[in-house]
Amino acid sequence: MSSPLSNNERSASSQPSAILGAASRASEQASLHVASVIPPFSQMPRWLQAELRSDHAGEYGAVMIYRGILAVSRDHSVRDFAERHIATERDHLRLMEETVPSSARTQLLPLWWLMGWLTGALPAIFGRHAVFATIEAVETFVDHHYRQQIDRLAEQERYESLRELLLQCQEDEVSHRDEAAGLAGTSRGILMRLWSAIVGAGSATAVIAARRI
Repeated sequence: MSSPLSNNERSASSQPSAILGAASRASEQASLHVASVIPPFSQMPRWLQAELRSDHAGEYGAVMIYRGILAVSRDHSVRDFAERHIATERDHLRLMEETVPSSARTQLLPLWWLMGWLTGALPAIFGRHAVFATIEAVETFVDHHYRQQIDRLAEQERYESLRELLLQCQEDEVSHRDEAAGLAGTSRGILMRLWSAIVGAGSATAVIAARRI
């Protein structure tokens, strides 16, 4: 059967994908450039090493959250959301792996693997609204976490490239939060509000642990 689109229509319909692909490649190249000029991890102050250790663990956990969602959910809208955002989180994780050497990463990654997966899988059992509310809670915390580091690095010229990297990650996380909030809706029951509070508190506790261990 021939395509219902004319040659012109097919050409026009392919343009958004081509534009998005080019934008993605440009963003990846920019990220690689930023990462390449960040000072060596071993030369950073201890507070910054601890923060970056937690950032790496957080991005690792984020990938696992989406893997948990995809392992359980069969909802088309949820899977589309998760598949798009896990790609971004994998990019973030790659950048953090380039910044934080393996010897300096938290020893708790197996725990982050499990807890991240469960944080995605459990709400997926209860449906799309639970998933989106969970992502909103996680990303709300991540936004504040990145903002604290970005503000502390302000006017430190030596770490301007690192600050740009963190700003880039923060911008992506805020976009994820806002999209999830819109999809979750405004009606939240007591259990959902309690779960969101647990997710936020759990994220904060995990960051403290990753900084230290």
